[in-house]
Amino acid sequence: MKKPVIVLVGRPNVGKSTLFNRLVGQRLAIIDETPGTTRDRLVAEGNWSGKDFFVVDTGGIDPPKRANQEVLSVGSKDFVEEIRAQAEIAIEEADVIIFVVDVQDGITQADREILTILRKRQTKKDGVATPPIVLAVNKTDNQKLALNANEFFSFGLGDPYPISAYHGTGTGDLLDAVIALFPEQTEEEEAPDTIKIAIVGKPNAGKSSLLNKLAKEERAIVSPIAGTTRDAIDTEITYEGHTVTLIDTAGIRKRGSIIPGVEKYSVLRAMQAIERCNVALLVIDATTGITAQDEHIAGFIQEAKKSVILIVNKWDAVEKDEKTAIEFEANVRQSLNFLPYVPVLFISAQTGQRVHQVIPLAFKVWQERQVKLSTSQINKVLTHAQDIHTPPSTTGHPFRIYYGTQVKIDPPTFLLFCNDPALGHFTYMRFLENQLRSEYPFVGTPIQLVLKKH
Repeated sequence: MKKPVIVLVGRPNVGKSTLFNRLVGQRLAIIDETPGTTRDRLVAEGNWSGKDFFVVDTGGIDPPKRANQEVLSVGSKDFVEEIRAQAEIAIEEADVIIFVVDVQDGITQADREILTILRKRQTKKDGVATPPIVLAVNKTDNQKLALNANEFFSFGLGDPYPISAYHGTGTGDLLDAVIALFPEQTEEEEAPDTIKIAIVGKPNAGKSSLLNKLAKEERAIVSPIAGTTRDAIDTEITYEGHTVTLIDTAGIRKRGSIIPGVEKYSVLRAMQAIERCNVALLVIDATTGITAQDEHIAGFIQEAKKSVILIVNKWDAVEKDEKTAIEFEANVRQSLNFLPYVPVLFISAQTGQRVHQVIPLAFKVWQERQVKLSTSQINKVLTHAQDIHTPPSTTGHPFRIYYGTQVKIDPPTFLLFCNDPALGHFTYMRFLENQLRSEYPFVGTPIQLVLKKH
């Protein structure tokens, strides 16, 4: 199921980054009084009233400046084009747009320019403007300022929502209004044997070349210029009677190196591809080794609880001896120590070296997501684990697990009944996970352990 997308739009220094942090519950965006601080696009997940969604923070629309830093008229042609470019991208990606304004500045010409472009780019569906726009009047830090928000009724966007992103005031009402406008979510109708594989990685790692080899035809543009693929592309093939959907994605850059414009939104599309898939192929460039970007992407995959295979591409371009692969894999496992279960495959998409092993391995990993252990197997492991390693206690009350059962697959999830979930330290939970994997390895697949008071 595709998560709805909320896009924040507004001129510089109205508090979009502060609101972004408030909506996702983390301090991800840089907050500074200097207009235009948010130069990169940030994407993160949020949740409100049980609804999951993506939030996209955009940089402020900044009028061009003269050499002496004098701001030109907001009606200038270049400024309007800049507004239009951002508005078009936002509307293309958004399910709901939050238009952020500053109550302390009142209505500005820049706000009017943004509103005009947003409205021009909206489409009509059953007589309703799409995507809908919700007006957030920020910095209403007291009752008097909240009353001043009524000035923005003139925008014709319905009720303006007075908020203080910094203090959190009014953001609950804002989110209630936003999630009420989300499109109806429908489950994707697919055959139960359909396997979705997302090919992800930093730009120019060879993802499109790998897709072409796997599909045995030129389905994606391949270019040495990083960032050629901007959209997620689906290609269907068949393997052992199963439909396999290959999702090629734009390369994901780390935050701070994302080029403004269309490429900003390729990260969102890649994250959505990870959300859609069962198995992610994380493509690493062997000539550069594992990088911070690769670890960043692996973190996305782990958070989404997707199975993963590490594909080391361009292996033909590496000078090597009999120890090179062993040392490379050891370095990878050290860097990705939060994914100890990940299988590693060395390939060359250009020459075809070991590419034929990718789909069979992905199929095996997909099967691992469907495995269900019997309750007797699980409790045998739990009893043995507690016998060989007594749970630590810092409160004088020992942590005790009475029994466990597997409650779901895809990914495998285990419910453990215990005396007090608060006593389950993450290091002991990791130990229990390792013990379960000794019973069954769940290759390439995350497993979840959920504690419940008996």
